[in-house]
Amino acid sequence: MAAIKQSAPTILRRNQVETRTGLSRSTIYAKMRPNPKRPGGFDPTFPKPIAVGARAVGWIEAEIDGWLAAQIEKSRPQANEAEQARCGGKRTDEVGVIR
Repeated sequence: MAAIKQSAPTILRRNQVETRTGLSRSTIYAKMRPNPKRPGGFDPTFPKPIAVGARAVGWIEAEIDGWLAAQIEKSRPQANEAEQARCGGKRTDEVGVIR
């Protein structure tokens, strides 16, 4: 039986996470822990960093990609509802034809 080769996870450093997500350093850290001074900042679904050294952390690329995909999915129903409201409750198909 052939063994399945599993690749090592890719670790992203903070500046790479900033680039991927479009979030600032302070927003990334605000999403990781509750803060009464910034109540809307905490996001329990945001991936937790892992220690890669004594004073260094990184995020697993697949977890960041998964979080981004979830954010896209959360935003799509709102966009679809807005589109339906704009079209009087009618749906549009992939090519923009109102049904």
